[in-house]
Amino acid sequence: MKTIAVAGTFDTKGAEFFYIKGLVEELGMKAFMIHTGVFAPAFEPDVSNKEIAAAAGYDIDAIVARKDRATATEALSKGMEKLIPRLYAQGKFDGIISCGGSGGTSLVTPAMRALPIGVPKVMVSTMASGNVSQYVGTSDIIMMPSIVDVAGLNKISKTIFRNAVLAVAGMAGLKEQLKPDTAEAKPLIAATMFGVTTPCVDQAKAYLEENGYEVLVFHATGTGGKTMEALIDAGFFSGVLDLTTTEWCDEVVGGVLAAGPTRCEAAIRNKIPQVVSVGALDMVNFGPWDTVPKEFAQRNLYKHNPTVTLMRTSKEENIAIGKRLAEKWNQAATDMEVLLPLKGVSMIDAAGQPFDGPEERAALYETLKKGITNPHVKIVEMDNNINDKDFAITAAKKLLALMK
Repeated sequence: MKTIAVAGTFDTKGAEFFYIKGLVEELGMKAFMIHTGVFAPAFEPDVSNKEIAAAAGYDIDAIVARKDRATATEALSKGMEKLIPRLYAQGKFDGIISCGGSGGTSLVTPAMRALPIGVPKVMVSTMASGNVSQYVGTSDIIMMPSIVDVAGLNKISKTIFRNAVLAVAGMAGLKEQLKPDTAEAKPLIAATMFGVTTPCVDQAKAYLEENGYEVLVFHATGTGGKTMEALIDAGFFSGVLDLTTTEWCDEVVGGVLAAGPTRCEAAIRNKIPQVVSVGALDMVNFGPWDTVPKEFAQRNLYKHNPTVTLMRTSKEENIAIGKRLAEKWNQAATDMEVLLPLKGVSMIDAAGQPFDGPEERAALYETLKKGITNPHVKIVEMDNNINDKDFAITAAKKLLALMK
């Protein structure tokens, strides 16, 4: 019998979670009830809030006695993040579902993120129709809008809860009915791509796949870079082709697609062979044209599409980006290669194109050549645009050599 973990605040939303419990059982599955609320639950759970808090080293009773709700919520969130993966590893459940507002969502989603990719995870939330990146992170949580507040049972909420239970139950219960994937498992390579570096990565990907590897491409939009780094840390990859490091433009200058200050660390930390480059370091990303900050109004702007406006990085910005990349790559403890395309870092950083910038490229490259002092890091300059076939195939061949 499949088991669905139902996690939530059984003190303030007891009726809602008891209803969800009934739906799970009606489908012939077991409901594994986890109480994440601060106070006494409306019904007996399988896992108490005391157990959850204790997993993070807290005494929930002592916190409640002080009427310290903020600390209690923090304790429960940290405890869930530690306890839920442990319970899953013990075979206690096959999928997990929860529901709530911003508080309940913040309480349970860190624990969902801590579960392996592929474990069914459904969060019914009042926050699901907005920006959910803070809840989902780099995981595969399914965020379902609750439509109405999670505050009582009514025609709308019951419909949403039923669909959510069917979703998680279907994922957990029907997987055995799918034919197993019999394709030969190949070693995985991570690659980063942007629209303006697509020809390069496509050609490198084809070459690597011809040589027996499977290439997973990550769109360098902030979330893509973060996801790749997380999967490198999780041990998925044999090699990394990080040719599109454009997220550093947004991190340094203030665009909308930054991947955070730890980008470019995971492969080095895990000693994974990698070939890297400077793909799309000619551009900072903003939203529609009228959302570009006023201080950039006179800069070289390019309307990529109605929802994305690109800004050409300046010499000073390229120097700052180069310093950050040199700092990251200098941490390498194993051999890696940095490929510099002398004729442009993107489709539109090429002769006759709107972001063609020989001076900006020179500033970036000189910064990297002066800043990289680690003997493990080899810099290779190539008389190509990044999208030229020779550049792409060279990058793939160098990665294959490093992996051998």
